[in-house]
Amino acid sequence: MSFLRDLRVPRPRRTPNAPVPSEQYVPSTEPDRNRPGGSIVDNGIYVDGRRVKEPSSLDETYAMLDGTEGGMAWIGFYRPSAAEIGSVAQEFDLHHLAVEDAIAAHQRPKLERYGSTLFCVLRPAQYIDAEERVEFGELHLFVGDDFVVTVRHAESPDLGRVRRRLEASPELLRLGPEAVLYAVLDEVVDEYGPVVSGLQNDIDEIEDQLFSGDAAVTRRIYELSREVMEFQRTTRPLLAILRGLEAGFDKYRVDEELQRSLRDVADHVIRTVEAADSFRSVLQSAMSVHATLVGQRQNEEMRTMTEASLAQNEQMKRISSWAAILFAPSLIGAVYGMNFDVMPETHWQWGYPFALVLMLAIAVLLYVVFRARRWL
Repeated sequence: MSFLRDLRVPRPRRTPNAPVPSEQYVPSTEPDRNRPGGSIVDNGIYVDGRRVKEPSSLDETYAMLDGTEGGMAWIGFYRPSAAEIGSVAQEFDLHHLAVEDAIAAHQRPKLERYGSTLFCVLRPAQYIDAEERVEFGELHLFVGDDFVVTVRHAESPDLGRVRRRLEASPELLRLGPEAVLYAVLDEVVDEYGPVVSGLQNDIDEIEDQLFSGDAAVTRRIYELSREVMEFQRTTRPLLAILRGLEAGFDKYRVDEELQRSLRDVADHVIRTVEAADSFRSVLQSAMSVHATLVGQRQNEEMRTMTEASLAQNEQMKRISSWAAILFAPSLIGAVYGMNFDVMPETHWQWGYPFALVLMLAIAVLLYVVFRARRWL
């Protein structure tokens, strides 16, 4: 027996112009439910695991479900209007808090029980290979004793594939709305597989960039870390959701095959969460290694600059030393080369040899001094 059928209570059927209970969501405008298409992606009535009717509008769905014994309605929305959500809220007596969450979106993954209705929020994800990024969506499920309403706010997951798979397995769909919940969970978790592979490939590329000196690797590590953290926030709450479902196995006498299927989904979630945790650890290590490598490269550059500066200083010492050595003779030669008539020693017999000896002595003295200071 189903863990929802045990909670079955008569739910109020809406009649035209009937008053709406105060605790339910009241749409601000009358919904255009009879218009073909719209945000209703698929809509069907199922009996004993097989699709028996295909209503063309929400009103027709409600009427067919009322007239079908043991039937289950599965309504799939894609970005519905508040009026359309309000219609199913009134018909299936959905709790106003869950309805508000479904309309507002941007909710964390969670599982809530409101009387005989389960409200589940999932965050599907898909890896966009061309842009090397992860795109996150949002999916809301209302699961009652004879209905399932899915509200999709993004392109993923492919609920059409889920519906086709279940319709091809009547023995599974025969288990009721909780089988749909299992199948949707399974599809969402399966779609995490390519995301894990894509993130793993990005991390491998980062490890190659890390030691190549690519300056863009810092930004890529930061952006990928943000995606991994968002992926963690998406996947980790699934553990609590599945634990909550598993806790009700005995109480609600869930079919054994469905129990095994949900445990298999839980195993996949655990592996996905562990992979996301390992990705975050690797990226944190990569950031630390990158900071170390940048520091090492800066130290190498500083050492090279210091060595160049020291070498330049040595050259300047030599140049300055020779300039000083040559300056003294040049000064003496310049003084005696002014050719004034009245100058001391200009008519001295030993003036010329004295000037030469003086120049040489000063040059030798300076050479010895600079040599002693290791400037030469």
